Amino acid sequence: MTKYQPLGLRLFLSYLVIILIGAGIMIFTAEAALPQSFNRHMMEMMGTPVPDDTRGRGMGMGYGRPAEAGNNPLYDNFRAGFTEAMLIAVAAATFTALGVSFFFSRGITAPLRAMSAASQRIAAGRYDERVEISGADELAQLGQQFNAMAVQLQQVEAMRQQLLGDVSHELRTPLTAIKGYMEGLMDGVIPATTETYQQIHTEADRLARLVDDLQELSRVEAGAFRLEKSPQSLPALIATTARRLAPRFEAKNITVSQQFPEGLPPVLVDSDRVIQILTNLLGNALTYTPAGGQVTITARPEENAMLRVSLRDSGLGIPAESLPHLFDRFYRVDKSRSRQEGGGSGIGLTIAKALVEAHGGQIGASSPGPGLGSEFFFTLPTTSQLSAPSPTKN
Repeated sequence: MTKYQPLGLRLFLSYLVIILIGAGIMIFTAEAALPQSFNRHMMEMMGTPVPDDTRGRGMGMGYGRPAEAGNNPLYDNFRAGFTEAMLIAVAAATFTALGVSFFFSRGITAPLRAMSAASQRIAAGRYDERVEISGADELAQLGQQFNAMAVQLQQVEAMRQQLLGDVSHELRTPLTAIKGYMEGLMDGVIPATTETYQQIHTEADRLARLVDDLQELSRVEAGAFRLEKSPQSLPALIATTARRLAPRFEAKNITVSQQFPEGLPPVLVDSDRVIQILTNLLGNALTYTPAGGQVTITARPEENAMLRVSLRDSGLGIPAESLPHLFDRFYRVDKSRSRQEGGGSGIGLTIAKALVEAHGGQIGASSPGPGLGSEFFFTLPTTSQLSAPSPTKN
């Protein structure tokens, strides 16, 4: 196991090594250049001509110690004084540089220590933790990304808690009804008739559908499914879905019309998943469209080799404040409508959104307002994407 090494100490030691190397190079260079420089300046001071080939030849290059500098008390004293001054200067510079490096090391490690402490608190469940950000360097960017991660974790935790509450509520409703019927049968308050058993079976069936919806939601949101894509006729898929739901629409006297332009290109989709999308959207229109209403299904090509499908209904409409939340789990526009009253579990639109996005499309909804109907639309890729030329690389 690697031994823990504080980043601040490593930075401090790296600065110290750089300082010592720089001081060593400075001392060595000065000592090497000193004899030649002293000889030249002494000759100039005494009026002795200096050979042209010796001018500017410092740094000890090409020449050894000149004879004038050897056994010269003046030179020896000068060199001793120079060395002493150099050592004092190096010591002063070293201590000053160490103090400055210590200050800057703390400036680098302090934000990292703050983020480390905040991450430990977040790991302990305190998702409201944030770090202070100052400056505009890489550490500030790291702090911003850390805070963004903390916000996302807090939102995920809030969604998890909400999901648990919603699931508990949805499961409790049919379970309470089943328990009530069974207690009534045991106490003799409710007669053991076929109708009573049918009610219990209905509640159990509702509970089973809810569990199936939850399992399907878990799969699609986790991406734990494969799309078996193949060219499909979109009008044929819509017609198949409409036939399956025709008895329910006829029971409410709701008219379903289909309007498609000629020459629609095939779509490259998983037919079963598209039928599931259409079933969820048509089921939603069936639930919120009153008896005698109308549902219109249209499709048209769009840019980027996509096909747009639209389902318009003459139903209850959607308030503007509810439009951004329609595809959230367990969301219902009318909170008073329960599952027994046909309000649905609030999962179907979430599943439809995940399946549309898995195909590379987009889904949305619009409504003029309450009582004015609504429109749900989504896009799917067409087979022309297979023959589309790939972008050239320069």
